[in-house]
Amino acid sequence: MQPSATLAMTAAADARKRAGHPVIGLSAGEPDFATPEVIAEAGIRAIREGHTYYTPNAGYPELREAIAAKLQRENGLSYRPEQILCSNGAKQSVAQSVLALVRDGDEVLIPAPFWVSYPEMVRLAGGGPVIVPTTVASDYLLAPEQLEAAITERTRVLILCSPSNPTGGVYTPEMLEGLVEVLRRHPGIFVISDEIYEHIVYDVPHRSIATWEGMKERTVTINGFSKAYAMTGWRLGYLAAELPIVKAAATLQSQLTSAPSTITQVAGIAALNMDIAIVQEMVRAFRKRRDLMLERLAAIPGVVCPRPEGAFYLFPDIGEWLGSRTPTGEVIRDTQDLCMYILNQHDVALVPGQAFGGPTGIRLSYAASETDLMTACDRLDAAFGLLKRP
Repeated sequence: MQPSATLAMTAAADARKRAGHPVIGLSAGEPDFATPEVIAEAGIRAIREGHTYYTPNAGYPELREAIAAKLQRENGLSYRPEQILCSNGAKQSVAQSVLALVRDGDEVLIPAPFWVSYPEMVRLAGGGPVIVPTTVASDYLLAPEQLEAAITERTRVLILCSPSNPTGGVYTPEMLEGLVEVLRRHPGIFVISDEIYEHIVYDVPHRSIATWEGMKERTVTINGFSKAYAMTGWRLGYLAAELPIVKAAATLQSQLTSAPSTITQVAGIAALNMDIAIVQEMVRAFRKRRDLMLERLAAIPGVVCPRPEGAFYLFPDIGEWLGSRTPTGEVIRDTQDLCMYILNQHDVALVPGQAFGGPTGIRLSYAASETDLMTACDRLDAAFGLLKRP
């Protein structure tokens, strides 16, 4: 396994900040908003009311009931509370789903660019990650014919992330219908559907792939509280699936971590029951930032960026700049070199696309203030302007 590239870049940026440099961090994947007050107060009350003991391994029954109600209300998915497992973040839910489903030698299809942890989780489970590249022209979204071509007799799982980290791409219902048609021809393949960014969408509606006929029985739906509710540090996620999968994942969890924080679980119930207008306000701010960043990036020669319809990331293609030279003569061989040049010479922290399986891209998070984003764009203009293209 390899360490997380996003965490590594965030650590490098933090080290430079501690050395006194005015670094603007666009590498971390977390909202810059405070946790909504109603959630924070629920957590404080949980402590004062004595919710400081172990809960059942799968989570409080009240929390699982609230999640089941949410899935029915917002996604049209009917799950019993015992079909839901609460974990220490959506990341743990994904990992346990992979470990529960993937056997030695199984293949797992992962569209690229992908979240950095997916291939490493598959390797940990003894499986083989099969990377299926997508392109800027397709907005980094997997086409049905690509899915069909990648399937072999050893294919066990498709990992789908919509809205996407790192690209912000969102599969429309029509796109998902095309993928479902392929999957119906291969009934032995499971889907792990990572929907952690479901509430952060703009002009394309989110729809869970498990809502299609015949898909719920073979889909693990992953979600959590970090992104929509600005609760990254609270660590609370969940999976919903058929009971045998949930039981297998729960067995793993019982031996690894047990249940999430009791205090966080109480806060999670408050999050699911609060006025969704708070989340919608954050999404409006993200949309405005997205549009500002797209406008600025479009003005940089040789940078091509699709218009993402969800999450809070941009994944511009900078392939034309590979092979260029810095003012001191160093060659920009790959996106890692480019990101380190921009960090060390222009104090903007980004994440190299090669870590996401997108070797000509870079990931920018616009979960930052408009002031910081515009300052970062000024620095990016200067950084690219000083490079000598091949």
